[in-house]
Amino acid sequence: MENTESKNRNLNKAKNAKFDEFYTQYFDIEQEVNAYLDFDKDTFRGKTILLPCDDPEWSNFTKYFAQSFERLGLKKLISTSYAPESKNVKFDYEPTLFETSDPQFDSDKTKTNGKIFTLTRDKNQNGRIDIYDLEWEYLQGDGDFRSEEIIKLRDEADMIITNPPFSLFREFLAWIVEAEKQFLIIGSMNAITYKEVFPLLKNNEMWLGVHSGAKEYIKSDGEIQKMGNTAWFTNLDHGRRHKPLILMTMADNIRYSKHKEIRGIGYKKYDNYDAIEVPYTIAIPDDYEGVMGVPISFLDKYCPEQFEILGSNRGVDQDPNGVYGRGSLINGKEVFKRIFIKKKQQ
Repeated sequence: MENTESKNRNLNKAKNAKFDEFYTQYFDIEQEVNAYLDFDKDTFRGKTILLPCDDPEWSNFTKYFAQSFERLGLKKLISTSYAPESKNVKFDYEPTLFETSDPQFDSDKTKTNGKIFTLTRDKNQNGRIDIYDLEWEYLQGDGDFRSEEIIKLRDEADMIITNPPFSLFREFLAWIVEAEKQFLIIGSMNAITYKEVFPLLKNNEMWLGVHSGAKEYIKSDGEIQKMGNTAWFTNLDHGRRHKPLILMTMADNIRYSKHKEIRGIGYKKYDNYDAIEVPYTIAIPDDYEGVMGVPISFLDKYCPEQFEILGSNRGVDQDPNGVYGRGSLINGKEVFKRIFIKKKQQ
């Protein structure tokens, strides 16, 4: 079994390579989407959904939303792909039988142009709208999400859902936020500390999804790739983010905590500002009124009614006041990535 370090190395390779050809499994998409429906059954009703950075003939995002079109009450589904010859890593591309058997197949365009799939109607007139009613054509360009052609589709959509290339996550998120769209996307958990991402989390303009990101993805050759430390990022509301953490008092943590860093010892303070170090989310003391430094994994359990996010220790640009922008020091040694929080007054 691969250890955490090995899995994270795989994730870093994916981030740094411009290829990023990893596909999300159907189960992971279904599990995440169903959680939003549990909170609000009309989350997707009447919406036009765009699935960019997708490959409709491979993508489980396209398959899932096409098959769930009527159940979700969608208005329109749009899915676009990126041209094979425009990808930074070249490979032996072979069009699918689905494409080659269609009268509009073009042996040149299949390499140089992206494709667009749309779903709006019962094309085959079998009494339901599903994946067999998808209609497709070649895009004018290569399908890059930054092109005017895809920007126009973005502006038409109500919601953007996809697994964007890890290497372009910052730019892709900014592309969505610029248009003020609802979204549900996958990225590295480490993106939490990016200067383009953290302010959105701090200001409750974005949060983590219901489930942790998928642990396994499908490569273009069909093999499974294990990936550690991924997450869903969204601005769709869900029930889990409104459930407060059940925590012990500081005294009880010191007496009963299962973590040796705290039990019988207490909480260390930072050298360079007035806050305590809390190395585990479960060890947050529920009666402490001051500032606490917690792991970035805290955001997976963050309830905005319970805590306020103040800053991060990963750079001044994430904390304009400069209070938490410096490295966090304890006994002169820098602490790993931390988010600074404070209990909200009830």
